[in-house]
Amino acid sequence: MSDQRSAPYSGAAAHYNTLAVVSLITGALSFVAHIIPGLGGFTASLIAIVTGYMARKQIRETGERGMGLATAGMVIGTIHLVLIVAAMFVLLFLIYVVGIAVFGHSR
Repeated sequence: MSDQRSAPYSGAAAHYNTLAVVSLITGALSFVAHIIPGLGGFTASLIAIVTGYMARKQIRETGERGMGLATAGMVIGTIHLVLIVAAMFVLLFLIYVVGIAVFGHSR
């Protein structure tokens, strides 16, 4: 007789967690969401990270499928946020350098 209580049910009827799917989709689409007015890539990345975190918690509690999807959505969203922040620093640095080159340094 095997102990059925040790592992959550993950038979054929188990389905993917909806938030995990949302996390993966918004993470993947965050790179092209910059062209969507009002949404933007930053917001889509945040949605991917938050829904991925929520999905992982739900999956641990319910035994649904989709842990990999949720993790992938979180990782993609995080990578995109890091790239956005890095691009902002590069842009600000270039503005500073070009400003000094064009207008000179006056002190």
